[in-house]
Amino acid sequence: AGDGGGPAGSAAEGGGLPAPQRVLFPPTFSVSEIKNKQRRHFMFLRWKQQQRKEKLAAKKKRRKEREALGDKAPPKAVPKTIENQRVYDETTVDPNDEEVAFDEATDEFAPYFNRQTVPKILITTSDRPRGRTVRFCEQLSTVIPNSHVYYRRGLALKRIIPQCIARDFTDLIVINEDRKIPNGLLLSHLPDGPTAHFRMSSVRLRKEIKRKGKEPTEHAPEVILNNFTTRLGHSIGRMFASLFPHDPQFIGRQVATFHNQRDYIFFRFHRYIFKSEKKVGIQELGPRFTLKLRSLQKGTFDSKFGEYEWIHKRREMDTSRRKFHL
Repeated sequence: AGDGGGPAGSAAEGGGLPAPQRVLFPPTFSVSEIKNKQRRHFMFLRWKQQQRKEKLAAKKKRRKEREALGDKAPPKAVPKTIENQRVYDETTVDPNDEEVAFDEATDEFAPYFNRQTVPKILITTSDRPRGRTVRFCEQLSTVIPNSHVYYRRGLALKRIIPQCIARDFTDLIVINEDRKIPNGLLLSHLPDGPTAHFRMSSVRLRKEIKRKGKEPTEHAPEVILNNFTTRLGHSIGRMFASLFPHDPQFIGRQVATFHNQRDYIFFRFHRYIFKSEKKVGIQELGPRFTLKLRSLQKGTFDSKFGEYEWIHKRREMDTSRRKFHL
């Protein structure tokens, strides 16, 4: 890895023996030993490129061996991921569990799933919201049908909740902000709870999304819930489902997705684009955001005397990267 100033370099210049092939990365090579920052970054990129070439060559070799063996080829190895190495949770729900079916038939969301209640949502904010939070609430109201935006002016939540119940609102969504950026979401099911508190991140408004579609229509969207497998996850999934009418209007081709992965809930709003009878594309409409559950509280919002069903405690719960709660 030298600069050619040694004996080998002079022999090559004098027309004698050919210069030996340069060894890019000796066995004991470490990029971190390079003092120059630019050189270190350059060598790291070369090392990553070499690693990719070796990985691709090994993949091609294995594919040729499998083609040569034909039917006698061994089954493909399943790659290890954090998801398929997940630590088993004793609260994981069995779809055929009679106890779970009974609980869901008698919980706070049962009237919605039985089509006895029509969702009516109030979306509000922290005190005196700024421009970005205001625009996010407006766009969220176009995603959730029958939702109304109210901007708070110093009014406490404990005074808002009785007014919501009196006016037949079924859910209350509060968008909190910090330094003019939305950073929290409170979802309270009325009139008897529960209340979930989420940390919000990665908020993207419609104008910030590349290749976005036209403005969403007033059709009730289809709702997709992915990977809510535990009892806690089922409760959170039912809370999200109860925000939307139970009769989606498929003619609008709109779909709202809540995708849970490693306890992060990713929200996306898309429209189907039917290119032909066999090909279907999707077009993102926005907004998009990511949620992380902080707590689940019984009843409506009560910061002092509320009874909590679940609280995220980082020091006690985040002991393993393969342990998930939703």
